Amino acid sequence: MIFKSVGEARPYPDHGHVTPKDWADVAPRQVRLDELVTVKSTLDLAALLAEDSTFFGDLFPHVVQWRGTQYLEDGLHRAVRTALHQRSVMHARVLVLKD
Repeated sequence: MIFKSVGEARPYPDHGHVTPKDWADVAPRQVRLDELVTVKSTLDLAALLAEDSTFFGDLFPHVVQWRGTQYLEDGLHRAVRTALHQRSVMHARVLVLKD
């Protein structure tokens, strides 16, 4: 199993981080793929295969940690690419939300 589980929606409250500039203040750190819950159940194959997949966005995936669970909000294609390279850890920006 690549991820802890696959979800279809964001179970956490709105955090106000929308643009890459909003996320820029969140320092990247390593996360394990098998500890992530995705918030999307489908993957855009074009994004996965694109050589310039980070050209218009953030270099790091976006993860929201809420109530002890880490949710992969953006960057599913990067996480799958990491798994395809047989790596279990990637760098991501992790926003920790408090209850």
